[in-house]
Amino acid sequence: MANISYICKRTVVSTKPVQPGKTHPLSALDRAMEHNRVRIVYYYRTPPGREVGEVTKRLRETISEMLTSVPMVTGRLQRNEEGQWVVKCNDAGVRMVEARAKGSVGEWLKSVDREKELKLVHWEDMFHKIYFWSTFYVQLTEFEEGGLAIGFSCTHLLADPICATMIIKAWADTSLLGEMPNPPLFHSSLPLIRPVNSINHNPYTHLINHYKSSLDNSTPVTNTKYTTIALLFTNPMVQACMEMARTDPEAHGTPIFPSPFEALAGLFWTCISNVKGRREGLINMSICLDMRKVLGLDEGFFGNCMVYNAVRGGDFNRHEISKAAMAIRGVMEKMDREGIVDLIQWLECNSNRSSVLMGGCEHLICTNLEDVEPYSAMFEEGYAPVRVSYHIEPVSTEGQVLILPAPPEEGPLSRVVMVTLPENEAVKLCKDVLVLSFSPTILMGFNKN
Repeated sequence: MANISYICKRTVVSTKPVQPGKTHPLSALDRAMEHNRVRIVYYYRTPPGREVGEVTKRLRETISEMLTSVPMVTGRLQRNEEGQWVVKCNDAGVRMVEARAKGSVGEWLKSVDREKELKLVHWEDMFHKIYFWSTFYVQLTEFEEGGLAIGFSCTHLLADPICATMIIKAWADTSLLGEMPNPPLFHSSLPLIRPVNSINHNPYTHLINHYKSSLDNSTPVTNTKYTTIALLFTNPMVQACMEMARTDPEAHGTPIFPSPFEALAGLFWTCISNVKGRREGLINMSICLDMRKVLGLDEGFFGNCMVYNAVRGGDFNRHEISKAAMAIRGVMEKMDREGIVDLIQWLECNSNRSSVLMGGCEHLICTNLEDVEPYSAMFEEGYAPVRVSYHIEPVSTEGQVLILPAPPEEGPLSRVVMVTLPENEAVKLCKDVLVLSFSPTILMGFNKN
């Protein structure tokens, strides 16, 4: 059991009132994620000599200052005349939980597992009285012997993992600098302007069909017990994986090297297919990518821009990592601006249908979170996060893979891979010969205590 004492739960509001009557509409990509949620935990060491409770008091004050600039976060959901969700920016506030934990943050990280970690990030399912339901939650857990965990959770309807990271960064900047150099950018809608040469445009049906299939065949959330394993791949390990996954040309030419994401996604796609007992081909997988750059949006755009697409297992087997990586690259290359706009327009035209439960599709889901920058969130000078974990729930039937940046000191190519699988499959993955051949550091696994 995790030795955590929950002190209180309070509502935190902004320091300045919001303009009356202000609302924020949601996009088609927002609405597609209605039934999902994002949970993040940041771990920090704290300066010696601090009284327990001192850090919490200070952060409670700075979050109120930060919330002044993000009225959507403190608002509440309501339906508009068309029956669609909008955010009423009424400064109803964010729920904050304050807690204490035994020991130090270093001791905690030595034995943390999924169950223990999720106790650090509060979440409440949507109330039947939606007007009283907070869409964002913060949990501050101070360790009695030093250290702090900041748990942040929100409905995916309002923010994807990149947006959630922006909020924490804005809070950290407010705490450290007294201002936000790069505040999140709130827009009323996603771009839907087509290029001039769109008269004979053929929609990218593969992407649309994937969402349509998820709508039609979404599987209910089960009571399966899942375990999360977090593995650190250092610079040399990722380089070795990229080398293994490279494709040699049939004739003269240079080899094609996959990106770190393509190589690691290909590695875990093949290994997870193996632990699931797949003998021929690979299990179906969905990749999830941030489309801000593809759509030409500012990287500070606040709203859902993560898009899913299917990658078929084909006829290649679990030993052919290079083919798996190239299959992933092929799908990624087809996800261009026109294809994403096609999807957004299709979702807008089908807004009367049920929202997509992307966590409930019958695919392994592999999400590229390489562009998040959690380690720049310093609440005090010289104290960057020592570790950051992301969870996207509910977990899909086949499991989930999140590929994240590692701490900067590990090198630019280093990555943390968080894999969530049914417990018996997670045990097998930890023993997989191919994964072990890279000798990754296990950051989170099975609680040994």
